[in-house]
Amino acid sequence: MIRVFYGDDRIKAKQEIRRLLGDGYEVLDGAELSANDLPSVFFGASLFAEKRSIMITDFTANRAVYDELPKYLDTKHEIILLETKIDKRAATYKELKDRLEFREFKLPDNTNFQVIFDIYRTAKRDGRRAIEMLESVKLNEDPIKFTGLLVSQAIKDFSVHPGTTEKKALKEIAKLDLDMKSTAVDPWLLVESFLLRLKTL
Repeated sequence: MIRVFYGDDRIKAKQEIRRLLGDGYEVLDGAELSANDLPSVFFGASLFAEKRSIMITDFTANRAVYDELPKYLDTKHEIILLETKIDKRAATYKELKDRLEFREFKLPDNTNFQVIFDIYRTAKRDGRRAIEMLESVKLNEDPIKFTGLLVSQAIKDFSVHPGTTEKKALKEIAKLDLDMKSTAVDPWLLVESFLLRLKTL
């Protein structure tokens, strides 16, 4: 079965991927695939199991492989394509929209959206100032959703400038997300700690 997940709420999308595929799924970069790779991805068995669980990122952006997808719909593997966005004008999407599950994971509309991004940008220069700014939105924000917005900004920064600092920021924010779900510490304290560390990465 092939599913397509897309949208800016990557945290919710990955939570659903873990729920559906379990923890041991394979991860492939769709940008690195060629049309010649697709038979082994969609029909090939692994050494350990006949049925594979696979997440492929940015598959639809690689038009050379995306346009071949209709040939592989009868795969026996569990495959989820994780996309930032879907071009609904593309001929391949129109061919597949009634044959595959396309599910959008969208961050909620947020009046503090720009303020939250400003907090993230400020933290890269001055963590204490970012924490002061955080006080103005804490009462009206959920820390998990706030972290989701930080994730989207970190991903955006990395896509524009994929440097070492941006990569470290992504790793730190992934750790923040994990800590928020696995410890009893006040989530806002975890967010503040992340904001203070960001400048030093």
